[in-house]
Amino acid sequence: MTDPEMLERITARRAELDGFEEQLVKQLFAARAERDELAVAERVWQRMSEQLADEQAAA
Repeated sequence: MTDPEMLERITARRAELDGFEEQLVKQLFAARAERDELAVAERVWQRMSEQLADEQAAA
């Protein structure tokens, strides 16, 4: 394999890896966003459960 061929293969592989990295970054961002949304939903659910329990205890 000649030097230009090797450099071409290296460049192509680097481009593949750059694309893969971009996909992973997007997936990580989406996973973190969903995790944050679930944390908010959990807090809301806990508050509503506590309020309902308080209302039932007061009744």
